[in-house]
Amino acid sequence: MLKRSKGKWKFDETLVIVVLLLVVIGLVLLYSTSAYNGRVKFHDSFYYLKKQGFATAIGLCGMFVVARIDYHKWVPLAGLGYLTAILLSLAVLFVGDEYNGSKRWLSLGPISFQPSEFAKVAVILFLACLVTRNVKTMGKFTTLLKVFVPVLPIVGLVGSNNLSTAIIILGIAVVLIFVASPKYAQFIGMGAAAVGFLGIFLALESYRLERLAIWRNPEKYEKGYQTLQGLYAIGSGGLFGQGLGNSIQKLGFLPEAQNDMIFSIICEELGLFGAGIIVFLFLILIWRFFVIATHAKDLLGCLIASGAMAHMMIQVILNIAVVTNSIPNTGITLPFISYGGTSVLFLLLEMGLVLSVSDVV
Repeated sequence: MLKRSKGKWKFDETLVIVVLLLVVIGLVLLYSTSAYNGRVKFHDSFYYLKKQGFATAIGLCGMFVVARIDYHKWVPLAGLGYLTAILLSLAVLFVGDEYNGSKRWLSLGPISFQPSEFAKVAVILFLACLVTRNVKTMGKFTTLLKVFVPVLPIVGLVGSNNLSTAIIILGIAVVLIFVASPKYAQFIGMGAAAVGFLGIFLALESYRLERLAIWRNPEKYEKGYQTLQGLYAIGSGGLFGQGLGNSIQKLGFLPEAQNDMIFSIICEELGLFGAGIIVFLFLILIWRFFVIATHAKDLLGCLIASGAMAHMMIQVILNIAVVTNSIPNTGITLPFISYGGTSVLFLLLEMGLVLSVSDVV
């Protein structure tokens, strides 16, 4: 792990290398997966790659800029970021754009983005600051509520149209509070409350309950088609796959293969071996977050790294679990790999925030 020396800024080089590897591999796999759809829908095989590449370039620049800024300087802006996340999530409900039956986007002229991706980073920073201010009384249940309750409005707003992201935000909050709390027994109550909260969300919309039925018997429902095609792709990949670019399922059989289901195409083209390498890179990334968190010079830095670790861990697990039909389909992307400019942009900014913590390790 590198440290600042004689006024020069140096970061955790392992984290930087893994992020860059995931970004490059992600762009290659995205092109392989999306070229057919791009050619059919937009008469341009590079359509998705160009958009993702543009967002990635901005994100990488932003990552290194944020990494050079002392993370303590973001503390005064944490509350503003939290309020902005709430306002943007409210805006989605009233003026958001709908795509494939989900209203998750806001448009500013020719630019569209998902406020829920910004909300993840905003919640990490906001909670890290809030927990740090209340750390001396974290053993009290009232303090836990004081810290946990502010997250619920964002979880509720985001969860109204994006349950998977709401689960991630809720998971981030639980992990950060767990890291700072000296008592563990009270998390049983928090866990029960979280399950109840999610249960209410499932019951509010009939389509969410329908997803449970589709998950149990995808072959009996028309909407189970995507799940079945994803499983066919995984099964046909075998140990070493069909070869990069040789997927059959991406040729119109698996809808929107470049998005949430891209891991199934990875399994088809690169097999269990190639998919294992991708998972291994994510494990290294999560490990570096853990190392940075445990060696951070203060609680704020520890919580920022822990929040990023929770975010990455939960999102990767959920995506792979959905693709393998281990849990109901929640519509969640694979970090750095799936198509989504907003996702990769804010992920890279989040990596920059963690790098700024590593710089003082």
